Amino acid sequence: MPLSRAEITTASGERIINRLCKHWAHKLEVEYNAQDAKIVFPEKGTCLLHAEADKLSVSIETLEEEHLDQLEGVVENHLVRMAKDEELVVVWEN
Repeated sequence: MPLSRAEITTASGERIINRLCKHWAHKLEVEYNAQDAKIVFPEKGTCLLHAEADKLSVSIETLEEEHLDQLEGVVENHLVRMAKDEELVVVWEN
């Protein structure tokens, strides 16, 4: 399965996870607590997030290679939106 990861420097990881999961919970399968989250995109893949004191780790695993770029874009866009005024630098490694 295609996999992509990003380590994002931020002190707001827990807040971002909370906001992102509340945002997506109405239309996607979402499991989360203060530090970890799992978001399932039906028929496309899964996004896992883990917050630490100074970073947010994000991994995306897709069912098909063609979905990887799409989900990277969707997740990155939403992370930036949920961070509000904090500028996030997201560099995907796959």
